[in-house]
Amino acid sequence: MDLFFWQLARASGLAAYVALCIAVLTGLAPRTEALGFLATNRAVRALHDWTPWIVIPAAVTHVVALLLDATARISVVDLIIPFRTSYGQLAIGLGTISLDVVVIVLVTTWLRRRMSNGAWQSFHRLSYVGFVTMFLHAILSGTDLASPVIAAMSWAAAIAIGYYSLERVGKALPIAKARA
Repeated sequence: MDLFFWQLARASGLAAYVALCIAVLTGLAPRTEALGFLATNRAVRALHDWTPWIVIPAAVTHVVALLLDATARISVVDLIIPFRTSYGQLAIGLGTISLDVVVIVLVTTWLRRRMSNGAWQSFHRLSYVGFVTMFLHAILSGTDLASPVIAAMSWAAAIAIGYYSLERVGKALPIAKARA
């Protein structure tokens, strides 16, 4: 039975990662110079708005499968407090941080109308932290990255997100200097 839970954890973890990559890319890319034309594309906006609905059940399935897998030895507390496991502390701890951050981003997005725009944007920018920690979790503990196809797609997404993130930061720096 543990093999079933392990396979389920792998598949659902990969699904959560892919969905988060799509969510981050479709939120980030239209705000860049190179892909700014996508800002008015309804399909890209809808993809950004709806991919978290894939991240949530995929991440929950990933976590539940690991909880039920006797070999994984993950406890409920390990899902909230990082770096507590007896093995793979860094890799699993990064996964815990990623889960916690993604939950914060999603909850604050649902509460967006009750928050100031600045507060919401600050929380929403935690998506970058969620992506980086999920990427590192996948690199350090994900056995699926041994597949050249999955590794290539994973690294391509990470490079694209890194590039477009740096482009946005570079654009924001002159604005911040002008305000100072």
